[in-house]
Amino acid sequence: MPDPAATTLPSAADRETIRALAGRWAEIAALPLMDERKRGWRALHDLRPERPMIQFEVGTVHEYVAPDELRCEHPILRAVEAAMRESIRHFDEVGDDIVLEPWFRLGWDIVDSGWGVDVVQIPTEGIGYTFDFPIRTPADVQLLRPRTFSLDRAATEHKRHLLSDAFGDLLPVRVGNYDHFMVEQGAESWAGNYFIGLTWQVYRFIGNDGLLGWLYESPQTIHALMEYMTADRERMFTFIERQGLIVPNSDNQLAGPRAYGYVSDLPDAECDEPGRLRDLWCWAESQESALISPAMYAEFVLPYIKRLTDRFGLVYYGCCEPVHDRLELIMQAIPNLRSVSVTPWTDLDRVAEMLGQRYVYSRKPDPVPISGPTPHWERAEGDLRRTHAATVARGCPVEILFRDVYDVGGDRTRLARWVSLARSVFGI
Repeated sequence: MPDPAATTLPSAADRETIRALAGRWAEIAALPLMDERKRGWRALHDLRPERPMIQFEVGTVHEYVAPDELRCEHPILRAVEAAMRESIRHFDEVGDDIVLEPWFRLGWDIVDSGWGVDVVQIPTEGIGYTFDFPIRTPADVQLLRPRTFSLDRAATEHKRHLLSDAFGDLLPVRVGNYDHFMVEQGAESWAGNYFIGLTWQVYRFIGNDGLLGWLYESPQTIHALMEYMTADRERMFTFIERQGLIVPNSDNQLAGPRAYGYVSDLPDAECDEPGRLRDLWCWAESQESALISPAMYAEFVLPYIKRLTDRFGLVYYGCCEPVHDRLELIMQAIPNLRSVSVTPWTDLDRVAEMLGQRYVYSRKPDPVPISGPTPHWERAEGDLRRTHAATVARGCPVEILFRDVYDVGGDRTRLARWVSLARSVFGI
C-alpha cells in the first residue's frame, strides 16, 4: 500500500513548483531539435548512422541537483521534482544528445518475496560499498528460495492519479514497464530497463572469493547459482509480460547503461497495446566474470545469459568490463545482439574490427581526466581521438556514453566542455 505520508494532498506551493517544471519539460520535448535527435539515435541503432551520438550520464555527478534546491515537500512530488530538475538542467547545460519525450514515464510498482537470505549493503569510504555475502559456503546455497512477484497496482495508480492531477494537462503521465527502485525486497537498483545481471547478483551472494574460487573448488555450485538466477529472471520477466505491464522501450527509456532505445526493428514506443518481451531491448553484462578465461565464461556464464536474451528483441551487451577476449563468443551465441559496450579497458581497435558495421560501438570514455580537483583536457582529448581512429575508418556506428563521473570539483561546466571537445574531435 502507499506510504501514508505519500497519500496526503500536495500543497499549493508544491503544485506550483511541479507544474512549472512540467511546463518547461513539455516546452523542451516540443522542440524540433528533439525530433532531430530521435532520428539520429534511431539511425544509429538501425546501423545507418548519420553521425556519432553523445550522451552524458549526469546522475552520478555529486549533487548535480543538490537536496537544498528541491522545493516540494510531498514525498512523491519531491522525487519527481528531482528527476525533472536533473533532466531539464541536463538539457540546458550539457549540450549532448539528450531527448525528453512529451510525457512523464512512471514504472509499475512490483513487490517480490525476497531471496531467502538478506543481502546487506555495507557503506565504505567515499562512494564505495560492499556486502555481507550471506552465502558463505557451497552448502549455504540451500538457504535461497525462489522469489515470487506481485503487482502493487493500487500504489501505482495512486501515483499516476497524483501526478496526472498535478500536471497531466501540461505533461501526460504514462505507465509502463517496471521500476527496480520500487522492488521492496530484491537487490536490484536499475530503473526502467530489462536488466539480466546474473553474476551481478551472484557476486552479492558469495563475493569475489566465492565467485572465483568455487569455479575450481565447487563448479557445480556456480552452475546451481547461475541456474537459480536465470530461473529468477525468467519468472520476473514472464510475470511482467503476463500482467500486461510492458510498453516498448524504443524511446528514451534505458536499453542499456545510459543507452537510449530508439530503433526501427522494435515497435514504436507510442504503441498503446500491451507489449511482449520480444518487443523490447534487454541489457546483458557480466562484469564480475571479467577475470575468468573466455573458456570458463563460455561454460559458466554465457549459456545462461543466452537463455534469457533469446526471449527479447534486441540486446545491449556489456557495462564496465572489457570484452575483446570473448566478443566472438558473445556474437556467436546472441544473434539479436545490436550494441556492445566498449570501456577504457578494452582493446579499442580489436573490438572495432570485430564489430565493424554490424553492431553499435557503444564507447564509454575514461572518466578520470575530467574528474577530481584538476581536469586533464589533453588526456580527455587523447581518449576521444583514440576512439575516432579506431572507428571512423571502419565505418562503425558509434555512440559515446560518458558514465561514472562522480567528482567534478564543483564545476559543472566541465560536462559541456567535454561534450564540445567530443563534437570537435568527431567533426559534429
